[in-house]
Amino acid sequence: MPLRLPRSAAAPIPLEPPFPFRQFIVKTHGRCNLACRYCYLYEGPDRSWRSRPAAAPPEVLARTATRIGEHARAHAMTSLSLVLHGGEPLLAGADTLARFTDLVRERVPDTCTVHATVQTNATLLTEARLAVLARHGIRVGISLDGGLPAHNTLRLDHAGRPSWPAAARGARLIADRFPEAYAGILTVVDPTTDPVELYESLLALRPPALDLLLPHGNWSAPPPHWDVGGVPYGDWLCAVFDRWWGAGRRETRVRLFEECVALLFGLPAATESLGLAPFDAVVVETDGSIEQVDSLKSCYEGAAETGLDVFRHGFDEALGHPGVAARQAGAASLAERCRGCPLLSVCGGGHYAHRYRAGHGFANPSVYCADLQRFIHHVAERLAGATAVPAPVPAPTPASCEGGTP
Repeated sequence: MPLRLPRSAAAPIPLEPPFPFRQFIVKTHGRCNLACRYCYLYEGPDRSWRSRPAAAPPEVLARTATRIGEHARAHAMTSLSLVLHGGEPLLAGADTLARFTDLVRERVPDTCTVHATVQTNATLLTEARLAVLARHGIRVGISLDGGLPAHNTLRLDHAGRPSWPAAARGARLIADRFPEAYAGILTVVDPTTDPVELYESLLALRPPALDLLLPHGNWSAPPPHWDVGGVPYGDWLCAVFDRWWGAGRRETRVRLFEECVALLFGLPAATESLGLAPFDAVVVETDGSIEQVDSLKSCYEGAAETGLDVFRHGFDEALGHPGVAARQAGAASLAERCRGCPLLSVCGGGHYAHRYRAGHGFANPSVYCADLQRFIHHVAERLAGATAVPAPVPAPTPASCEGGTP
């Protein structure tokens, strides 16, 4: 069945940048207790982490809280997202995360709600730490490759030991003892895994939400298994979507799927991977540097840099950075081929980092263009064939390694 977009979904979304930042990703700790073999941050082309302090000093966190408060007040925000990130943020200590979160809440206007999430590999989760996080209203997002030991063979510690036993204990502990603080699980797609087995293995960990991310790659450094022919990532996502959609009930939220459904119906949706919603995330590194999101570090050294820091600059100044402006320009910043595509308002050109080509910048289609087309067409066909079945309603989701939420 051919794809039929509703008129409202096919129309371009009007944009009037600059848009204020609403997601603040703060590197509370710049190192990790794991040494995952595929990590784009520590194994990729950008080595700036080596010259930064391991943990964000108190003065950096204090100044960051002040800058967030200034930005929230200047733009009359009623809510914002605070993502406690790393590295492994729990290396900074649960008490440090709690104090910083409280400080941000003190410095934003009384009318602004701070939704705080820590994104962790779960190996350091204990009942005592989870109690501190829950008491201070910090939800916990977990990064895993799957819900079985065999799915996590590349997630090792620095001594080469598997992380799965500790990570599984952490995930089960929060599901059992602190379900109200459980934000969900983030998983990077691996097309060599059985999609349904992997999805069901994650369901066994009882996450309220899942975030399925495509691995960071681009035209100059293609993602793994990209040259095998066909659309392996698109096929994998379609198989999981069919299992999720066919369950007859919402076993868990899957952000990518719910956002795609919403966009096909012409509804607003906000994700880095799909759609034309304005980009609104900013990163503060452990030394106080203001940067664009970490995914850009998979492209080349210095791709995320702005030259700004929280001691000398406010976040409004970062809105004027050319990289941020380009990401808030909507369809105008996309390749000509993307602007003429009937899937434009749903695909949105794909993830920004996945468009990069050395010597040509980011004005290219996503390296996953064919996979995204396969996935979006498949979802549209399933919706068209299920007119009697109500579509899932998009819901808030937890933070991701990118700064998004799973």
